[in-house]
Amino acid sequence: MQVEKIEFGCDWGFCGFRPLGGTLPEDFPYKRVLHIPVDRAARTCKVPVGPGITLPLAPFFGVMGVAPPEEWGQISTKEPRAHGGNLDNKELGEGATLYLPVFVPGANFSAGDGHGVQGDGEVCINALEICLTGHFRLDLEKGGGATDPVLRYPRAETATHFISMGMHEDLDIAMKTALREMIGFITSRANLSPADAYQLCSLAVDFRVTQTVNGEKGVHGMLRKGLLF
Repeated sequence: MQVEKIEFGCDWGFCGFRPLGGTLPEDFPYKRVLHIPVDRAARTCKVPVGPGITLPLAPFFGVMGVAPPEEWGQISTKEPRAHGGNLDNKELGEGATLYLPVFVPGANFSAGDGHGVQGDGEVCINALEICLTGHFRLDLEKGGGATDPVLRYPRAETATHFISMGMHEDLDIAMKTALREMIGFITSRANLSPADAYQLCSLAVDFRVTQTVNGEKGVHGMLRKGLLF
């Protein structure tokens, strides 16, 4: 699935936190919401803290996924898993391609949770929550397509990077999953052993905390294009 275009649907968004949510609920056991003006022409927003802080916009959809395996039954939309879903990965803006395994006929792709801008981690629960309109191109690539002979977990690419992902309630396990996914990707595309790829990841791949607020925490690995292939 390629994100072809993202358009803003309004001139404001919000960011907030609430009791029992976010990365530090014990430090912020109350509710707070900021309403943030957006300048669509300038592609900026002004956060109303202190004298006002202007941030460049970088829109993306926090939720992009397909239907999960039928044997999972009914699940929450909060947690991202192998089917994608609430990934909250800020790299997946215009021009990005997201590869998702398909578990049911027709895939049942859906997107939502528009974000105007977000930092890695999305620590207080929200990014700049805003109305967006997305244009997507969906292609079926049997057997994992260009990224892997067998795709079992979400992967992505942008104009500059290949991206692996890992999700788990334990951030250490999420990191291990993202690392194993990147090792698998490298060995499937280059004439390198797993040991070669493991060491290359330590030298050349940036692993970032995607989000820490969705129950299943996220880590994504960033491999710069042109380094190997």
